[in-house]
Amino acid sequence: MQNVSNKTLEDINSSKACSYLTKIEKPLMFIINIIGKILAIIMLLMILNVLFDVVMRYFFHNSSVGMQELEWHLFSVIILFGMGYALNEEAHVRVDFLYDDFSKKTKAYINIFGSIFFLIPVALIIIFGSFEFVMDAYNINEISEDPGGLTHRWVIKTMIPLGFIFLILSSFVYIIKNIKILKGIK
Repeated sequence: MQNVSNKTLEDINSSKACSYLTKIEKPLMFIINIIGKILAIIMLLMILNVLFDVVMRYFFHNSSVGMQELEWHLFSVIILFGMGYALNEEAHVRVDFLYDDFSKKTKAYINIFGSIFFLIPVALIIIFGSFEFVMDAYNINEISEDPGGLTHRWVIKTMIPLGFIFLILSSFVYIIKNIKILKGIK
């Protein structure tokens, strides 16, 4: 009788844990998916910007420094925020020739361990290390060194800590997904 009641108690605790994990996961996944859609729009804008720049340069022999700088500004936003989105889509880089042969539970353990001990600490170092960099750009109202370049360079530099904050947010969801795999929860 004791084993049956302990098993039932474990099931209840497991279902409560699942409920809490799902309550945390759902709103974070909503934010991640919104960011993913925004990144798709930014990618389209970047493609149109490059197209415009190429047409102006090769057909009209006219080029804009501001448009060229906007290309790498948009590209940097895509890369910085795309890291977090790619993590949750399992599209990030890893050593697949080893990883692919592991069981789902082993993969989940590796993902949790890697996120907690490598991804989050490195992201925190970059976040805290970039604050002074961003504040310096803001305080001096940094602009492009090139004539016709973009102003307010601090805006794009602010994307560095924000992108890594988003990566940490995404890593929490990634950890939750892997905990659910370990618990056998769909």
